[in-house]
Amino acid sequence: MIQRTVLVKFGETTTQEQLNDVVTRFKALENQLTGIVDLQAGLNFAEKSKEYQVVLMVRFEDKAALEAYVENTEHQAVAAYIREVGRVDSIGVDIEI
Repeated sequence: MIQRTVLVKFGETTTQEQLNDVVTRFKALENQLTGIVDLQAGLNFAEKSKEYQVVLMVRFEDKAALEAYVENTEHQAVAAYIREVGRVDSIGVDIEI
């Protein structure tokens, strides 16, 4: 099983409504993609690393499912929206569990 975790930092002009919309759009991917074991998304409320406002996590059956997810048009649309509403930076990691 593979877990991908992504922390996303947005600019000062990104609104709370847009952050909530990012979470909602990301969660909707769970029903549109195969090979996903679990998908979580939410707003970071921790004081440490608070400049990263959104946390996205997905567990995949295997590396093939991860690769399919990366190329999926629905996922690409969510990634484009994240950039559109002010993504400044992101940190992503993949681990085998």
